[in-house]
Amino acid sequence: MSIVVTGATGHLGRHVVAQLLEKVPAEQITAVVRDEAKAADLAARGVKLAVADYNAPDTFDGLFAAGDKVLLVSGNEFDKGRPQQHKVVIDAAKAAGVALLAYTSAPGSLTAALADDHRATEEILTASGVPYVLLRNSWYHENYTENLAPVLEHGAVTHAAGEGRVSSASRADYAAAAVAVLTGEGHENKTYELGGDTPWSFAEYAAALSERTGRQIVNNAVSVDALTGILAGAGLPGPLAAILAGVDASIEKGELVVSTGDLSRLIGRPTSPLSESIEAALKG
Repeated sequence: MSIVVTGATGHLGRHVVAQLLEKVPAEQITAVVRDEAKAADLAARGVKLAVADYNAPDTFDGLFAAGDKVLLVSGNEFDKGRPQQHKVVIDAAKAAGVALLAYTSAPGSLTAALADDHRATEEILTASGVPYVLLRNSWYHENYTENLAPVLEHGAVTHAAGEGRVSSASRADYAAAAVAVLTGEGHENKTYELGGDTPWSFAEYAAALSERTGRQIVNNAVSVDALTGILAGAGLPGPLAAILAGVDASIEKGELVVSTGDLSRLIGRPTSPLSESIEAALKG
């Protein structure tokens, strides 16, 4: 039996593999990657590698074995029909008779277009007959803190979320939840709504940045249309800019506030505060 992680060289996948290595022998972990060279460090630690691509169904033939536990990390190719990409993995997992397939989804309360691919994937997975876990991850701290350069350059946190709040958590927190499910028992056919313990507003985020940088960072709330234009002007494709701006509209409606406590319960500790990610980003 292996624990198989797709997208293993991505931001979240690397966290998952690193944390799995703290709990299980490396030979029990299989990292699914598109580029073997990018996983050389994992192979050096004894992790098994499998080269496969969501866009090439035949690359998943025989990849899984009966009894495997699989983490399907959602793809990030928004223009490639993600539900069908994910179905490739689900079909292969079903054919092999895996023991569990966990999928990194989006909060059940999210109505923004970003959630459409996740809801479609959930339907495919729950109808497949494969024992599943839905890991409905809220937003990541790093969605904001990894790209501080324009915020610091302009002295402003620009958003279209009004006074809405976000229950974000660190990638490491969400990875810890996935590891808990993959190495634990009794999670079959469960849905976990995952988010940080303390939701925050963009005004609070701007204030935290001001405090830690010693500079005045203003809270710049704009309309959804204006944010779409700003993101497109920064080089994002128009459809993706609209999707991301749409998430801010959902934040304003309270759709990214997660109050279940599922994340801290799964990882056995409080979730990491946004301030930690801010500190790490400013040091980095």
